[in-house]
Amino acid sequence: MLRIFFCVLFVLAGATAAGAQIDSVPKVHVRLVAEQNEVAPAKAVTVALVEHIRPGWHTYWQNPGDAGQPTEIQWTMPPGWHAGSIQWPWPKELPVGPLMDYGYEGDPWLLVNVTPPANATPGDRITLKAHATWLVCKEVCIPEDATVTLPLAIAAKPQPANPATAAAFAAARARLPTQSPWPARFASGDALGLVLAAPNLANANVTAAHFFPLAQGEVKGIAPQQWRVSQQGLLLRLQPGKGTKSLRALNGLLEIESAGAPTQALEISALPGPVPDFGSDVQLSLAPALLFAFLGGLILNLMPCVLPILAMKALALASHSGRETREARHEGFAYGAGAVLSFAVLGAAVLALRAAGEAIGWGFQLQEPAVVAAFALLVFAIGLNLSGVFEVPGIGAGDVLARRGGTAGAFFTGVLAVAVAAPCTAPFMAAALGYALTQPAAAALLVFVALGIGFSAPFVAVGLSPALRRLLPKPGAWMNVFRQLLAFPMYATGLWLLWVLALESDPDHVAMVLGAALVLAFALWLLGTARQSTRASIRKGIQWPAGVLAVAMFAAPAVLLGARHDAAPLRITAIPSQPYSERRLVALRGQKRGVFVDATAAWCLTCLVNEKVALDRPAVRQAFEKQRIALLVADWTNRNPEVTQLLQAHSRSGVPLYLYYAPGAADAVVLPQILTPEAVLQAIGRS
Repeated sequence: MLRIFFCVLFVLAGATAAGAQIDSVPKVHVRLVAEQNEVAPAKAVTVALVEHIRPGWHTYWQNPGDAGQPTEIQWTMPPGWHAGSIQWPWPKELPVGPLMDYGYEGDPWLLVNVTPPANATPGDRITLKAHATWLVCKEVCIPEDATVTLPLAIAAKPQPANPATAAAFAAARARLPTQSPWPARFASGDALGLVLAAPNLANANVTAAHFFPLAQGEVKGIAPQQWRVSQQGLLLRLQPGKGTKSLRALNGLLEIESAGAPTQALEISALPGPVPDFGSDVQLSLAPALLFAFLGGLILNLMPCVLPILAMKALALASHSGRETREARHEGFAYGAGAVLSFAVLGAAVLALRAAGEAIGWGFQLQEPAVVAAFALLVFAIGLNLSGVFEVPGIGAGDVLARRGGTAGAFFTGVLAVAVAAPCTAPFMAAALGYALTQPAAAALLVFVALGIGFSAPFVAVGLSPALRRLLPKPGAWMNVFRQLLAFPMYATGLWLLWVLALESDPDHVAMVLGAALVLAFALWLLGTARQSTRASIRKGIQWPAGVLAVAMFAAPAVLLGARHDAAPLRITAIPSQPYSERRLVALRGQKRGVFVDATAAWCLTCLVNEKVALDRPAVRQAFEKQRIALLVADWTNRNPEVTQLLQAHSRSGVPLYLYYAPGAADAVVLPQILTPEAVLQAIGRS
C-alpha cells in the first residue's frame, strides 16, 4: 500500500509540476539484437533486448526497490524453441523522495539465451517475436510496451559472433554479476550485519561497497549503508526491513569498487551466522602488528599453557648464575634461536595449510592425535631425564649442564617451550595473528618471528646481562634436588596429553601410547645404565639397541595419523551446555535468549583454567540459570571448520574465545582471553 500511495503521489505532483514532460512520445525505445545472425540446432544464441532510455528517465531491475516494476518479456517463437530468463546487469541506486529505486539509465542490454530445437532444419529462417513491457519513471511513472521481432537463420554448425556487435555483447556481459567465490553470513537485530568472508579484500584498496537485495522489503534502501574492510573480509551494516529477523537466507548483489580495478558485482546467498562487530576490529598495519606480536609473545610466557615448561626454563636460568659472560650469551641466543625458529616453522605450516584450503588456525598441530601422542612421549622422556633415569649431554640440566655448557639444551628448551605455548593466544597476540593470516607470506612470517623474539626476550636478556644473572641463585647441590622435583610437572603434562588423546582418539590408542611409554622408559633406562658402566663393551653392546628401541617408540604414534573421531562435547563446568553450531546459535537468539559461546579445546590449558576459575563458580552458575542464558561450547579439540569460521569472524586464529550475545543485540560482546568471574557477570549484565 505504501508503494502504491507514493506512486500515485508522484504522478499527481509530476502532472502538476512537470506536465510539459509528459508527452505522447515513448520514453524508451527497444530493439532485439542477436550475437550471431545464424544459429545451429540445439545451440543457444544470446539475444539482447536493448533499451534506449530518454535522459533523466529510468527503468527497473528485477527488484525495483521501494516502488516500480521490472521489465518483462513475453516470447512468441516456433515450436521447440526455448527462451531463458533475463540476465540482469547490476543496477544503480535511484532515490526518489523518501523511496529508493533500483534500475537503469541510458542503454542497458538485457541478455536472454534462446535455444532452437535439435531438429531445426539448416537453411530455414524463423522470426522471434518479443512483447516487452516496462515502467519508465522520472517525476512520474509511465507504463510502456512494444513488440519487436528478430529474424534468424538456421545453420548446420555454430557460427562466430557478429563482428558488428561483438564489442557491445562483451560490454554487456562485463556488466553481469558473477557468483561470489567467498561465503557470506548475516545477523539480524537492531541493525542488519553482513560479512563477505574475503580476507584478500584487505589489500584491494576498496573505495565503495553496496548491497542490492533480490527481494523487496528485506533492506531499507533509502537508509545509508555503512561498510568497511576487515581482516575477515567486507563488513556492511544495513538498516533491516520488515521480517528480516525470520530470514533463512539473504540473497542479493554486492557491488564492490576498488581503486585501479574494475567494479565487481557478486551474487551472494548469505546464511545466518556470526558477523564481526562492525566497530571492534581495529585495522593494523605491519608496524603495529609486529609490536603487538612482540608484546603478545612476551605475555605468553605467563599463560597457563606454558607453566609446565617454565620449570625447565627456571632451572636453565639458575645454571647461568656465576657463569662466564660469553658462555651465558651463547646459551641465551641458542634459546632465542630455538624459540624464533619454532614460531617461524609453525607459522609457515599454518600459512601453507590454509593456502591449500585447510580450515585450521593457531594450535592446529594438537588437533592431530599422532602429534599429541608423540608430544606426550617426549614430555615423559624429559621427565625421566630430569629424574636421572638417563643423561644426554646438552639436554640435561643441573651440575652436568653447569659443567658442560648447554647450548644445545638451551636451543631444545626454546623449541619445547614454543611447542607447549603454541596452542594458546595471549593479549595482543590475537590481533597480530589475525593480521598475519591475511597478509602475504613474507609479512606474515615477520609477525611470527616477532612473536618468537618477544617470547624468548626474557631468557635472552638474562644471557646478555651480567647484572640480571647476579640476581639468580648460585649453582650448587640444591640443583639436583630441584631438577628431580621438576620432573613431576612433566609427568603431569604427559597425563594431561593422554586425556586430550582420549578425547581425540579412543581407549585402544591410549593403551598403545601407554605401552610405548613403558618400552621407552625401559630403553632410556638401558641407555642410562650403559652410560654409567665402566666397561666399554657393555656400553657399546647396550647403547645401540637401546637407542634404536627408543627411536622406534617415538615413531609409534605415526599409526595414529588420521585417527580422529567425533568426541563427546567437552563438559568442563556444571552449567548445562550444548555443542556450538551456527544453526543452534541462530535458533537460541531467535528465542530472545542470551547466549554465551565458549570456544575452547581440551589441549588449551588457558581455556581449562579459565573455565574452572571463571565459569564454574556459584555466582556465575546462578546468573546463567536466573537469566536463562544458554551456554554453547565450540569445541576445537578436533578440527571443526564451523568453529574455525567462528574464530575467523572475530579476528581470532585460535582459542580461547568468549562471546556473549545479549537478547536482541545485533553484535556479540567479546570477553577477555584471561577470564574472571567479574568479567563474565559484567558482560551478562550483572555486576
